[in-house]
Amino acid sequence: MKKLVSIIVLLLSLVAYPQEANKLFAEGNTFYKEGNYTRAVGVYLAIEEQGLESDDLYFNIANCYYKMNKVAPAIYYYEKTLKLNPNYADAKSNLAFAKRMTIDVIEELPKTFFQRFSASVIQKLPFDTWAIIAVIASFLASLLFLMYHFSSSTKRKLFLFNATIFSVFVLAISVFFAFNNFKTVQKNRTAIIFAAKAEIKNAPSTNSDEVFELHEGTKVIVLDELDNWKKIKIADGKIGWVHSDELKEI
Repeated sequence: MKKLVSIIVLLLSLVAYPQEANKLFAEGNTFYKEGNYTRAVGVYLAIEEQGLESDDLYFNIANCYYKMNKVAPAIYYYEKTLKLNPNYADAKSNLAFAKRMTIDVIEELPKTFFQRFSASVIQKLPFDTWAIIAVIASFLASLLFLMYHFSSSTKRKLFLFNATIFSVFVLAISVFFAFNNFKTVQKNRTAIIFAAKAEIKNAPSTNSDEVFELHEGTKVIVLDELDNWKKIKIADGKIGWVHSDELKEI
């Protein structure tokens, strides 16, 4: 009996949990429409602290910080939005505006053909979406092959054979894209500089020489970490060490 009661309580809590989050989200939207961005972002962050995440939630948090002229957290949450949903057009547009508030002007290194193709095609969809496409393609290929095997018409057999080959091709491409996307996401640990001015050192030590400096809102790639230091790389290829407190990983 106690187990049954516990299960019922658990189920009720699971139902109430998203309802409470939706209520808070609506409350935050009301504050935002009233122009009370401080209270709005407080409500949105309370939802995030519950372990919930969504592209709309991160987008709204970013908008609040943008309205408050807080460049680093605005860019951070726009980037988090795009990490969940790379095709979020409004987030891309607003991120471009937010980046105009940054101080650092970094010229990116030219990309190879595969890097451009990856950014424009492979990274357009999350790796789990490519995986779903691969599963659908495998099911379709199996179904088409069975239809081909039991078909008696020559023309129908030819069509089903070609369709099966095409499905297998889509399956192979989708698996490759999913694996490549997953590997890219795992390898590219990105972060945003939150310090007003961060001194980038040539070694993970306060006594080491400064090689360059960065300012809030700049996006970096995290290559390695040691104690309270992170080895970073910026878009122009420069590498250095920064204290962990001065940036926040996306």
